[in-house]
Amino acid sequence: MSNERTALYEGMFLFPQSATANLQEAVDHLKELLDKSGVSVINFRKWDDRRLAYEIDGNKRGVYFLVYFNSPTAAISDLERRCNQSEQLLRMMVTRAEHLPTEIIEANEGAQDLADEIKLRGEKTSEKGTSAGSTVTRKEDQVAKEPTPEPEIPEEVANEVAEEVAQVATEEPSET
Repeated sequence: MSNERTALYEGMFLFPQSATANLQEAVDHLKELLDKSGVSVINFRKWDDRRLAYEIDGNKRGVYFLVYFNSPTAAISDLERRCNQSEQLLRMMVTRAEHLPTEIIEANEGAQDLADEIKLRGEKTSEKGTSAGSTVTRKEDQVAKEPTPEPEIPEEVANEVAEEVAQVATEEPSET
């Protein structure tokens, strides 16, 4: 029996902006890298599409993916090696995330939003007459997720905000 230590990690993966043309391919590539490294994905989402601070391999913009996963500590070096060898991936950063509360990790679930965006992009490209990107999803991606409940606002805070709104609404506009 091995005494392999596992830990919770947060990974940020950067793809070139050209990956937005076929998000499903980028998602599949990243999930393949994670699977081959033996990690267990908790949350997976497209984080943002941003302008880069400096050019990386001729790219001025990039698409970021945020992934929370459990992994044996020894597998992280294998994941880094695979990511560095990938021709599709520009950069990656993995940090330990055991200090993060589970609420934050759960709030970052974006698999359904990502699937919706892939579907929408596929419909737009097929309307234009060009070939649509692959929208095939894996079996584990098709599992229905419960919607995240709205955060509850404490009653006293809600009352204070309501009083301030009422007070502003009753004030007369000042002449400038």
